[in-house]
Amino acid sequence: MPERPAQIVLAFDFGLRRIGIAVGDTLTRTAAPRPAALVHASGPDWAAIAREVSTAQPQRLIVGLPLDADGRPGALAPAVRDFSRTLGTRFGLPVEHVDEWGSSLEAGAALKQRRASGARTRRVQRADIDSAAAAIILERYFAGERTERTDRPEPAGGRT
Repeated sequence: MPERPAQIVLAFDFGLRRIGIAVGDTLTRTAAPRPAALVHASGPDWAAIAREVSTAQPQRLIVGLPLDADGRPGALAPAVRDFSRTLGTRFGLPVEHVDEWGSSLEAGAALKQRRASGARTRRVQRADIDSAAAAIILERYFAGERTERTDRPEPAGGRT
């Protein structure tokens, strides 16, 4: 059976103020945070997201889906699904969801620990945590944790 070529994957940690972004590939199965995109009153900063998509040239997009500890969709899940549909339609790429439960807390703790150890010298900002959370979501994807899969983007109108 032929080996699959490595794919670039871009991940997103959706929030109401910022969207964390991370990039990785299926060969090394590692993720690196990228600058977070702001969310304005009019919605996500699509220009910033488009720059990241243009730079990375991903074959797949991953979005963290907020599930509660019991596995049920959290309060932000409908907004995340809307973002995911728009993301897939805008860029013509498949979108998958990965459970993001606890990723922001895990990211914040890891960044603060790196700062305390001296491995990180600058102060930990919320945008740093958001993009580190996106990297955790992407690493979960590489580890095989998938919540939902959309093989192709939905039409602009979404599901009916």
